[in-house]
Amino acid sequence: MNLQFIKEFTETIRNKSAVNKRLLSKVISIIENEMPETKMLFDDIVGKLGHAYRIGLTGPPGAGKSTLVNAIAKSLASQNKKIGIIAVDPSSPYTGGAILGDRYRMSEIGVHPDIFIRSMATRGSTGGLVRTSSHVADVMDAAGMDYIIFETVGVGQSEVDIVEHADTTVVVLVPESGDGVQAMKAGLMEIADVFVINKSDRAQADLIKRELETAIELRPHDDHTWLPQVIKTIATTQEGIDGVVRQIESHRRYLADEGRLEKRRKERIRQELIRLVD
Repeated sequence: MNLQFIKEFTETIRNKSAVNKRLLSKVISIIENEMPETKMLFDDIVGKLGHAYRIGLTGPPGAGKSTLVNAIAKSLASQNKKIGIIAVDPSSPYTGGAILGDRYRMSEIGVHPDIFIRSMATRGSTGGLVRTSSHVADVMDAAGMDYIIFETVGVGQSEVDIVEHADTTVVVLVPESGDGVQAMKAGLMEIADVFVINKSDRAQADLIKRELETAIELRPHDDHTWLPQVIKTIATTQEGIDGVVRQIESHRRYLADEGRLEKRRKERIRQELIRLVD
């Protein structure tokens, strides 16, 4: 049965037909369960990767990452783009599967024909993502997604593993918990391509924004260095979301102009092939 789904999937993308959500879900389940057929699948699709732009969202629990993903996906879908979302949830202690809290929070966009959401269980992973996240993103890429958004589970300093998966990393903070200082201590300062201060209608939002902007300016840089912008948002009302999307696109152009995007993608594919062989 697994082989049947893989053949159907590869034939569909070979014919440049639209991949339906049911088939995409079946193929992703094969990858998540690390079935033997996975290598065969990647042998077929490796030459079809590189179209989708990958965005990673990370930050502390309670920062409103899921709501922000929801808002960004809606903005991109309004531009007739196809979006795949990989939302990492804590594992159920009983089944080992994702608790699916993110999918509940994203129910509004889950029915959109151009948005596909997959919740993945941490299954004991200590990082912000799980081992098969990148494989799942590759399948979404081959299926014709224009953007793939990763949302980490938010477990602390190990969230930095998102850099290996994303082209642009968005670090999400909130005003009232002193997260600006924490970001610098946790290493999130180094991985952020865009900073978002969500729930910015709360007190201290402007203070955290100034604090981050000062820290960014003090970093060693020259005319070719990308300096992250700090964007204030209220994701529940879409306020500031267009600014976040513009910054993501600006960073994408920066990577493309410098030749870094192609280099990053080739290295990602190389690492995936190594992991598959291992």
